[in-house]
Amino acid sequence: MAVKPLQSLARALEVIEVVAAHEPVGVAELARLTGVDKSALQRVLVTLHASGWLRPTAEPPTRWRLTTRPLVLAAQARRRDDLSARARPVLADLREATGETVTLAVPDAGRIVAVDVAESRQLVRTVPRIGLVFPAATSAAGLALCAATPPDEWDLSGIDPHDESFGRELADTRSRGWSLSIGAVNADISSVGAAVLDATGRPMAALIVSAPAGRLDEAGCTRVGRLVARAAESLSEHGRPS
Repeated sequence: MAVKPLQSLARALEVIEVVAAHEPVGVAELARLTGVDKSALQRVLVTLHASGWLRPTAEPPTRWRLTTRPLVLAAQARRRDDLSARARPVLADLREATGETVTLAVPDAGRIVAVDVAESRQLVRTVPRIGLVFPAATSAAGLALCAATPPDEWDLSGIDPHDESFGRELADTRSRGWSLSIGAVNADISSVGAAVLDATGRPMAALIVSAPAGRLDEAGCTRVGRLVARAAESLSEHGRPS
């Protein structure tokens, strides 16, 4: 059976588009432009305001404008497309330098998601899939991202800011310049990571090298950690000339 479109969602999206084209715009004008009755339109407007998409003007009579949220989302999408394109040769080079699997992961809606992978050429290797979600509190990706973010700006699920062990891991990550996760997510896998920073110095992604635990001993982790940190720095926008 064919899935029917959700009319309430389609109506809300239409309202966003009409507001964008005519802002600031009042309810009566919106009703005329969309053909939606005022009562239903008021519910849509209140919902979009509560969700952060629209804001009322300060002066009466109330009219509606877009918030900056659509601009932020558009910028994020463009930035990620650009980052993925720039990251592919870096992932490949890091794979060749380490001999291990390299993953690019980004924070998304409270989760950390793998968006690109360069698999190791070795027969026995880690094989993270695109779309894999990394635990924020224990993975190399999560530790790298959290260590580069002020605690009051953490927006990842599964984090306990009062966990002393987690705090020590973050301190070690900041001190080294790269994160380390040995058997915390999978008992047979060790991972090393570093944050990729945007132009404001905030983390927008993490580079992770993962391998069977037996191949990444303490000396190996240090060597790989330095390579990951340099690769992440090469991808970062922070400090790059505009």
